[in-house]
Parts: sequence; C-alpha cells; structure tokens
Amino acid sequence: MADIDLDSLPLDELKALQKDVNKAVENYDAKRKQEAQAAVEAKARELGFSLAELIDGTGKTGKKGKAPQPAKYRHPENASLTWSGRGRQPGWIKEAITSGTSLDTLLIEPKS
Repeated sequence: MADIDLDSLPLDELKALQKDVNKAVENYDAKRKQEAQAAVEAKARELGFSLAELIDGTGKTGKKGKAPQPAKYRHPENASLTWSGRGRQPGWIKEAITSGTSLDTLLIEPKS
C-alpha cells in the first residue's frame, strides 16, 4: 500500500480521502455480506431448504398472522364501536360496566 503523508495534505484533500475511505469500507462490508448470504443460501439449497424457511423456523415460506376476531360486543348508541371480547377492554366498555350496564346487554348476538 502506498504511504501517504497525511500531515502535508490540505483539509479539502483529507476530507475527500476520508470520504473515499468510508465508501470503500461500506462497499467492502456490503460485498462480504453478499458473499456470506450467497454461501448460506447455497448451503440451505444443498440441504433441501430455502433460506426463508430456515430463518422463519416453521418450515413454511410465508408468514400468516392471526385472523381478526369477529365483533362480539357493540356500543348501544354508536354501532361503529365494537369489541371482540379479547384483549384490553375499550373505554366505552369500561364506562358501561362502571355505570352498571351488564356486559351481556352489549352482546351483538345475545345468548338464547
């Protein structure tokens, strides 16, 4: 590697050199990551898997979230406010219970 006398360079050349070095380091890291990823993908294929299957851990390629639960309770005055009965109670449910309203009266399909 060529020896550079950094003390003799003007500030603008030092900043340009610094920028070039930073870019070279980033490119080097990116190239190494690409090589590592290609090697891991090749090994996964060799073993009969895709890399996504191994990373996911389930053996499935696509992740599927839980389906939203249907509404079980509805606000008596504002039908757009609903709650599935799971998770944290919304404020309007808490207010209704505090005011003495039974949770059963807020059911969308009351039990027979």
